Amino acid sequence: MAARNDGMPRRNGTTRLKRGTRKSALSVETGARQRFQHRLLKWYRQHGRDLPWRQTSDPYKILVSEVMLQQTQVERVIPKYHEFLERYPTLQDLADASADEVRATWYPLGYNIRPFRLHGIARETVARYGGALPKDPDALLSFKGIGRYTAGAIRSFAFNEDAPILDTNVMRVLHRVFIGAGDPKLKKSKLWALSETLIPRGKGYDFNQALMDFGAIVCTARDPYCLLCPMKDCCKSYPFEPHRNS
Repeated sequence: MAARNDGMPRRNGTTRLKRGTRKSALSVETGARQRFQHRLLKWYRQHGRDLPWRQTSDPYKILVSEVMLQQTQVERVIPKYHEFLERYPTLQDLADASADEVRATWYPLGYNIRPFRLHGIARETVARYGGALPKDPDALLSFKGIGRYTAGAIRSFAFNEDAPILDTNVMRVLHRVFIGAGDPKLKKSKLWALSETLIPRGKGYDFNQALMDFGAIVCTARDPYCLLCPMKDCCKSYPFEPHRNS
């Protein structure tokens, strides 16, 4: 599975959500949108992964999983996720610990800026919000270490809001199916808007989880399973050929 990267550009430490992103979305006909939604959710019901952070709606536990998944594969995260939460079961427990202790618990996941940022988020949450992560998008984005993807994931997976997400897997899936040729990194703003417009009302949680799983299992970075893909008759990259689609 591709590692997740939430390195969104910031100004003064904060990236604010853009209002009215739907206006810049790619034009997708209603029938095509509904077909994609239906097929993706059907696939997810049959093949979705059973991951420990999907057994909770606790914003803190969702935050821990999302920070750990940045630049780290799922298989390495699972045991450390359990260990970390046993040591620090609440944001208050994490805030009360020393930074060095948190870093030691984090080892050997690497990218050691992450435990320091997570520790800072915990302390700021306790100081400003009484130990409960806010669900307001701008409030979430005010934390150093929470970018647009992580804010969307917390809103979607913890607060069950229809918030868009765009990690490496989601960007790859949407770009291949709806755009085709070119570099998806050059179309991030359009893909963010597309991610938002595709969410079926009231189904943001399942839809976003499905997008990530589909990118990790079927629409992989290398050697995607195009012949088994439920989107192949409507995918603008089918059959995927790296040189043609780059």
